[in-house]
Amino acid sequence: MQIICNNIVLGYENHIVSQNISFSVARGEYLCIVGENGAGKSTLMKAILGLHPPVSGQLSFGDGLKQNEIGYLPQQTSLQRDFPASVQEVVLSGCLNRCGLRPFYNRAERELSRSRMERLGVLPLRNRCYRELSGGQQQRVLLARALCATRRLLRLDEPVSGLDPAAMADMYAIIRRLNREDGITVVMISHDISSAVREADHILHLSHHPLFFGTTEEYLKSDVAKAFLRAEEGITA
Repeated sequence: MQIICNNIVLGYENHIVSQNISFSVARGEYLCIVGENGAGKSTLMKAILGLHPPVSGQLSFGDGLKQNEIGYLPQQTSLQRDFPASVQEVVLSGCLNRCGLRPFYNRAERELSRSRMERLGVLPLRNRCYRELSGGQQQRVLLARALCATRRLLRLDEPVSGLDPAAMADMYAIIRRLNREDGITVVMISHDISSAVREADHILHLSHHPLFFGTTEEYLKSDVAKAFLRAEEGITA
C-alpha cells in the first residue's frame, strides 16, 4: 500500500471536522474522495501532504513512497490564475524538491520538465505567459508541474473546477491515461459524484465521519451512493 490511514481524526484547534477515517491506496489505484462541503476532503488532502497533521490516528506511507514524492495539483485562486510567469517557469517549479539547497535547475530537471510538457501537450506553449492561457490550458500546465515532482502518486484537488464541458472531458481523459497507461496512482477530490464513479476505481465518501470506502462497483450498490446520485440529479426520492 502507498497510503494507509487508520482511524484518523481531522480538525482545527477545538473543532473536529471528520473522524474515524480508515482507508488505503495501493499502487496504480484511482481513488476519488467525495462528500459535501465541510466534510473534511481538503483537510484530509492537507494531512496526506503533511501540511496539517491529523488530530489523532495513524497516517503512513508504504511501498517506498515518501511524502515529498507526491505530485499535487491544488485548486487555483484568482491571484494564482493571474501569475506572471512563463509556462516553462511554472512547470520547472515542480522540480524544486529535487534541487535541495542548489539555487538553480540542472540539465536533468530541465529535460524532465520538457518531457512533462510534451506528455501534457503544452510544449508549444512553453514561452507563453501563464496568465494568458485558457482555464483548460492552465490545468494542463499545473498537471505537468505536478508530474515533475512524482512518477508515482498524484493528488488532485477539484482538477476540473471552473472548466467548460469540453475542457472537463479533456482533463478527465488525461488523468485516466496517466493512471492506466503510466501506472500513476491518483487520489482526487471531487464534488461531482457522477464523474467520480465514472472515472475512479475506488471511492471514499466523507461526511463528518466516513459514509463509505470501497470499490466503485460496491459504492454504486450502496444506499449512500443511490441517495447522493438522486440528489445530484435533482430527483426526489
